[in-house]
Amino acid sequence: MSNKESVINRVGYENLLLGLLFLTVGFVFFDRLAISFLFPFMRDEFDLSNAKMGVLASTLSLTWAISGVLFSSYADRRRKRKTVLIVSVVAFSVCSISSGLVGSFAMLVGARALMGLAEGPVLPLSQSLMAIASSETRRGFNMGLIESSASGLLGAMLAPAVLVPLASAHGWRVAFYCAGIPGLLLSIALFVLVREPNATDERVSHLSDEAMTQSSTTVDMATGSFWNVLTGRNMLVCMLLSCLYLVWFVAILTFGPTYLLRYRHFSAGDMSIFMTVLGVSSVLGGFLVPALSDRFGRKPVMIIFCAVGACSPLVLAFMPGTLALLCMAIFASYLGYGCFSILMSTIPAESVPSQYVSRSIALVIGVGEVIGGCMAPTIMGVVADSYGAGAPFVISSAALIVALGASTFLIETSPRHAAAASKLALSPGK
Repeated sequence: MSNKESVINRVGYENLLLGLLFLTVGFVFFDRLAISFLFPFMRDEFDLSNAKMGVLASTLSLTWAISGVLFSSYADRRRKRKTVLIVSVVAFSVCSISSGLVGSFAMLVGARALMGLAEGPVLPLSQSLMAIASSETRRGFNMGLIESSASGLLGAMLAPAVLVPLASAHGWRVAFYCAGIPGLLLSIALFVLVREPNATDERVSHLSDEAMTQSSTTVDMATGSFWNVLTGRNMLVCMLLSCLYLVWFVAILTFGPTYLLRYRHFSAGDMSIFMTVLGVSSVLGGFLVPALSDRFGRKPVMIIFCAVGACSPLVLAFMPGTLALLCMAIFASYLGYGCFSILMSTIPAESVPSQYVSRSIALVIGVGEVIGGCMAPTIMGVVADSYGAGAPFVISSAALIVALGASTFLIETSPRHAAAASKLALSPGK
């Protein structure tokens, strides 16, 4: 096979994998976020307070974090990323269907815990497969499309547009039953079309040797232990950013729909429109922001869009105006969502050896899920019940202001900009 044919085949598979993983991750978030949009329909049956809603979100985040690290580590060591991914997709689809069968709050908590165990490995495994298959010039774009745009399109945009009318017409249980079907179909496509990467395929580009001289870690990126790798500066900063971004994200998606209905007196239709616009913003920002990081560097893009994202919870909770004005404001400010894939997947993937990619991404996600996704919703729910329903959104905005400051400590990993910075730092007289 000629080099030209090899490149064509690689690009063709890269695009095929991108499409399949886009749908896979998208339906993970469709199922995960379904309960946020169905809370208002379940509220009376389970007597759901803000604290109880926080407990449900926290339970899923905790089990998601644990299973993500454990099963991603297993998949890395055994080189069974494809197999573990398919099993996880089938499992979370079944769990979504089972959520419609629960008869008590305790059963609902158990169903969400099982769903977290099933879904945890899907995102890190999908991103590791994509990082390995991606060309350097579009890695940020590919990984952003999978993580941020897919979750935005199918989770934040399609889910309310489909599930709210479905629950209004047929009840929330039917909505859960329908949410699990696409994943079962996707598992078949993954089995047929995706290939398991081998050692030769694992050619992910990391910090160059020159750029490594700027890092606070002295570990050999080819042979360093996982402990040395995860204590590098970028990994530590990304874990902190993950916590802060999950606080921001969970506050908006967990408490937002109910707040709009109960405290801002939106109709169910207006709430659905507002959240759908938010979803449209996350879809566009999900690939545009990472694409900008391919061109201008990961670090400056993170700093700018942390500032943009800090405005969105304040728009949702406090900004006055018509529905049209609020929709325009949330569209612009929620573009900060596009930073998710950069800090959770792209920077970790470019900062560690290929044999650690899945577990490094899982660890960054897992730490964020435990602190930002598990602990924060329960705390914010209690704070909301005690000090006012708008409190979670103030906390959410403050989290991204802190994230902006933390982003200034990142070491650039974009192949183009890391190499340029390295040459400048190492040139004579510098």
